[in-house]
Amino acid sequence: MLIRKKRGNFLEDFRVGQLFRHKVGKTVTEGLFNAFTEFGMTTNPLCKNLRYAQRYGFRGLIAPPGLVMNVVFSQSVEDISENARANLEYRDMRFGAPVYIGDTVEVETTIVGVQPSSREPDRGVVHVQTTGRNQNGEVVLTFQRKVQVWKDNAEAKVETAALSEVPVIPGELVVPAYDAGRRYAELAHLTNADTYFEDFTAGDTIEHSRGRTVTTVHMELTAMLDNTSQVHSNQYLIDQNPQKYLGGQLIVYGGIPFNLCLGLSCPDVGDNALGDVCYVTGRHTGPVFVGDTVFASTEITGKREYPGRPDLGIVATILRGHKFVRKGEAWEKLEIFYLEREMAVKRRSYYA
Repeated sequence: MLIRKKRGNFLEDFRVGQLFRHKVGKTVTEGLFNAFTEFGMTTNPLCKNLRYAQRYGFRGLIAPPGLVMNVVFSQSVEDISENARANLEYRDMRFGAPVYIGDTVEVETTIVGVQPSSREPDRGVVHVQTTGRNQNGEVVLTFQRKVQVWKDNAEAKVETAALSEVPVIPGELVVPAYDAGRRYAELAHLTNADTYFEDFTAGDTIEHSRGRTVTTVHMELTAMLDNTSQVHSNQYLIDQNPQKYLGGQLIVYGGIPFNLCLGLSCPDVGDNALGDVCYVTGRHTGPVFVGDTVFASTEITGKREYPGRPDLGIVATILRGHKFVRKGEAWEKLEIFYLEREMAVKRRSYYA
């Protein structure tokens, strides 16, 4: 007997209010931690220097925000976006408890809305709320996203529907208390001297000097996260109908340029941050393929107090990723990523 299994859901399979408790879970091993921290070019010593992290009151190296996002996001893929055409938008992505090597993250997703396309009968958009928790039940990340999903049957009837309110998931960044007795200044040489809260000015834009070329290793990294979306890993599928897929080739999983843009910006804006507070909104504005080189810039959009923490401030930014595409004899800059990002940044007056 031949039994053909179906994995993943199509647009007509989703119902508003559905709760998916995603299978498996993910323990953050040292190998996974190292692979993504190094690949992402993270320079914050909280993620690389155990002595530094412990001096700041963390019990170990903490996972950089790009890794936390990728671990949580990828667990939702089989149920939500294995049969997706594109991830459209992130909203209200809030970080909570720090993630350490050895922590186990489990994830659940609520279907917030379903909307068939009015122009393309073979697809539509699913709006979800996804939350990851550690082994102690603490929220490590919660966010909404919208994803464009194919129908299995283009003739299937799908009605537009949405919850009256998006579920509110409590979650705030957890940062160890300030303790002058820890003598933070003794390790101040381990970060850049010009990335404290006092150094940023609203209106400035920083063009980060480094770039990173994407190679076929993106498939290995995607697999390490258990991300099963076929548009990132199944060239045969695409070859059967290349017009159906962007560029007619494998699209690099969006978490890869997401992680790269965070890492490329780190030496200039993130190595004196104690954590990312929130990503207000974000989206992939252009596809990334093997051979593309990712660059990034950060616009400083505002600064404000961190409630109850005079040693910290919140820096609001827009992180943009881009690549260059040859047009005849010239190169054209093409934006690929947009993220409104808020960071908890140390004040020099307390830490240096």
